[in-house]
Amino acid sequence: MISNVHKTKIEYGDFQTPLELAERICQKLLEMGVNPDVIVEPTCGLGNFIEAAANSFPSTDKIFGIEINPNYLQEFKSKERLLKDSRIDIQQGDFFQFDWLSLVNKLSGNILVLGNFPWVTNSQQGSIGGNNLPDKYNFQNHTGLDAMTGKSNFDISEWMLIQVIQCLQKRDTYLAMLCKASVARKVLNYIYSHKLNLAYCATYNIDAKKYFDANVEACLLFCRFDLNSQNYYCDVFSGIDSSKFHRIGYRNDILIRDIAAFDNLNKLYDNKSKTKWRSGVKHDCSKVMELRKADNIFINGFGEAVDIEETYLFPLMKGSDIAQNRTHTTDRYIIVTQKFVGQPTEYVKDLAPKTWNYLESHTEHLDKRKSKIYHNNPRFSVFGVGLYTFTSWKIAICGLYKKLDFRLVGKIANKPVVFDDTVYFLSFDDEVVADKNFEMLTSPTAIEFYSSLIFWDEKRPIKSSILNSLNLQVLADINSRNKIVMVD
Repeated sequence: MISNVHKTKIEYGDFQTPLELAERICQKLLEMGVNPDVIVEPTCGLGNFIEAAANSFPSTDKIFGIEINPNYLQEFKSKERLLKDSRIDIQQGDFFQFDWLSLVNKLSGNILVLGNFPWVTNSQQGSIGGNNLPDKYNFQNHTGLDAMTGKSNFDISEWMLIQVIQCLQKRDTYLAMLCKASVARKVLNYIYSHKLNLAYCATYNIDAKKYFDANVEACLLFCRFDLNSQNYYCDVFSGIDSSKFHRIGYRNDILIRDIAAFDNLNKLYDNKSKTKWRSGVKHDCSKVMELRKADNIFINGFGEAVDIEETYLFPLMKGSDIAQNRTHTTDRYIIVTQKFVGQPTEYVKDLAPKTWNYLESHTEHLDKRKSKIYHNNPRFSVFGVGLYTFTSWKIAICGLYKKLDFRLVGKIANKPVVFDDTVYFLSFDDEVVADKNFEMLTSPTAIEFYSSLIFWDEKRPIKSSILNSLNLQVLADINSRNKIVMVD
């Protein structure tokens, strides 16, 4: 059972910023020419940013801090030197109930919003019964399967940053907030998609393990706003003290990781490409649907020996198998009950009665799969299946790994290999065609193109939308100059 202390830490995304880091950030802002009239810290916690700001910006007229946790406020009041600073005004308040727009409108001069919002997602809040989050609604406007299968999950800090940015529009203001690197990009996406004003944006990577003991890619997000600029790009620095950067920005309405590299290869981009990368099979019940073969005996995830026909049984490769190039043999197998999504499954009972009896004996697990995609579909349905699932040859890559390692995979024991849903693949009936396409996809040109699009710090950096954006015919034309010829 989760302790109350740990639950509170999770609920409030409690990563207190060390004074050392807060001071370095304030020094960086001074180096950038930021010298605000008013500083606002919307979730000031123990007050380290307030203290750093008070020390770093002597000409600032007012420093506001808001904090929901009364214990933190009490601890802040023990800092007598800060209490004597007449510029500092600390109040107890809930960010989600506070009228930020009214506060900003009352302030004059340049405003800097500074700090560190909670590092927690709404799904994490739900798992612990936490209430420190905004009213629930799909503010990202995801639809269909995206809303059902997790894309509607979001970082609380993303929502909070968006609220602040909306308040800072149409005036000369600054934002300097610590956040996950992925959240910074989502905020940039929001600014771009809603055509908000943005004069300049940059991120500076920080060592989250050192400062917060957190295994996450994090950064200082800096934004400068003015009356009418709409500069939708972001300079990405490797650290607060680094002068080297690459620029991310928009091309064809998508966010590009490296604009300079992408522009050199933009002829390869095609958002209507005929190429169709598929994801592997989704079943949400591995203990039943996935088996291991040992001494010619199939064993399920419960440790039970399973005696079924091999009619619906196929060799299985996981994303880790693809990433580590274990592609010539496997002891894993998967039950695939359909040849296409929505196909009736009653035929399994006639064609493979032992398989049907096995599935029925585990209805307790199969019929209780939580995802809505299984509702109103045939019993024992799976997803991510089609004619492409059963082809002889496939080019595969795992979406979770941080490297562009494509693999050419053929049949095993004369049966087509099936992948789990962390794998993307192209399917081929002809080995020669598969081999030539594999040669193209592993060429330096293709790797450079994909690398310009992929944000490697994301949980699933390699996405089907990115893979599909490469025009293979144009790539074939380019590679033909290097003696690589595509076979139709």
